[in-house]
Amino acid sequence: MLHVRVITPKKIIKEIDAESVTAPGSEGEMTILTHHSNLFSMLQDGLVTIRTKSGEESFAIGRGYLETNGEDLNILVSRAHGQDELDQKETEKAMEQAKQALAKAKDHKERVDATMLLRRSIVDSKLLKKRRTRV
Repeated sequence: MLHVRVITPKKIIKEIDAESVTAPGSEGEMTILTHHSNLFSMLQDGLVTIRTKSGEESFAIGRGYLETNGEDLNILVSRAHGQDELDQKETEKAMEQAKQALAKAKDHKERVDATMLLRRSIVDSKLLKKRRTRV
């Protein structure tokens, strides 16, 4: 079993023993299993899925890092939200606001900021869709 911790600057979001974890690496999606070789990798905005004997749980995460020694797996990210922490209407509103901000962006910084907000909204939306398909 992997001892998994999902950590943001504010708190430990999740600490659990898992069979595998799938995360959005900078070069694509990766799955970590018990006894994986030592790894330190950048993470992109996306979904992290933690699989245990009793099921799986997913989180929408912001950018960060993943490190493992094959027994412990730390996921250090700027943000992490569980499936039950997101609201469909709020997510749709945030996505629309991000699209409007991107359309109105006057310079590079405004475009980058709006693009980041849009990415986050898209990831949150994917997590909500994943939850709906299971219910």
